[in-house]
Amino acid sequence: MPLDPNRSFSRRSILKVGAAGLLGVLGSSFLNTTALFGKSASAMGKEEMHHTLKDQMKQGMAHGYDPGTDSTPGLEAAVKALTAFDYGVVSTSPDGRTIREYDIQAWDAEVEIAKGLKFPGWTFNGTVPGPTLRCTEGDIVRIKFGNGSAHPHSIHLHGIHPTNMDGLEPVPTGGEFVYEFEARPAGLQPYHCHVPPLARHIHKGLYGQFIIDPKKPRKPAKELSMVMNGFDLDLDGENEVYTVNGYAFAYQSRPIKVKTGELVRIYISNLTEFDPINSFHLHANFFHYYATGADPDARPYYTDTIMLCQGERGIIEVTFPAPGKYMFHAHQSEFTELGWMGFFEVG
Repeated sequence: MPLDPNRSFSRRSILKVGAAGLLGVLGSSFLNTTALFGKSASAMGKEEMHHTLKDQMKQGMAHGYDPGTDSTPGLEAAVKALTAFDYGVVSTSPDGRTIREYDIQAWDAEVEIAKGLKFPGWTFNGTVPGPTLRCTEGDIVRIKFGNGSAHPHSIHLHGIHPTNMDGLEPVPTGGEFVYEFEARPAGLQPYHCHVPPLARHIHKGLYGQFIIDPKKPRKPAKELSMVMNGFDLDLDGENEVYTVNGYAFAYQSRPIKVKTGELVRIYISNLTEFDPINSFHLHANFFHYYATGADPDARPYYTDTIMLCQGERGIIEVTFPAPGKYMFHAHQSEFTELGWMGFFEVG
């Protein structure tokens, strides 16, 4: 189906054609983003919207959807993001402490969020989400931040650090700043731009994960990084596409391969703007969940579903008892139908 460059794509219109229609309508060529982002969805009353969404969602994936297995830049970026941990450039201070230096640049870039669909993002190092930073509790972290974007940006890291390292001061276009602090506490921390308007700067893609490993190492495991996010295509304050690691249906196209009986550890966070809650649900199995992952000796809870508000994060540990394909997705059906689902392929 040819694209109409003057057409406004809202969540309502995408739900109407369903998940298959999302990539069928948008996937034949790249969007004309200039035309798309200049126009918003038409107004609709809350009651009318409720009934419309209810009817449209029934059509969504009634017959299933196969996104295919074609390699695209966005898919490969999402697959790489699962296991790409940036430990920085390591050196030792005069008093024997480990120093880790990271280089993060902000710049504006089009990122592929589904086959044939690009989003005009604001990025850390050219990807959405940004790189997954990793260190050990007590390390000295030094982040050299340069702003090559057309907009002022910063890096705000969750955790404990001096207030002058909190990322509240905007770094102007062409400017630089060095964030330096001791990494603590152990656990999973998100990072994101903290320049107003926050919703816009975060939604456009300026976020990532910061893993602080405990001094006492966790048990060996196959480790994965997952960032839940969404994309508002027409800037009406509602997301039309939901993903993990920035690409719709990534792990349906490329299931995550693990072994029977192998411990799998997932660092998962929610940076979805405009929706108060996102979630993770695993089929045919249960997992242990550590909220924020701050205490590896804490008693986790045992479940198959977790809910996370924006900025909330934690660590999932799971083993699969038998071979097969185990689905995972958001337990908001709408999010699933608009891109947030995948499979573990257990051998």
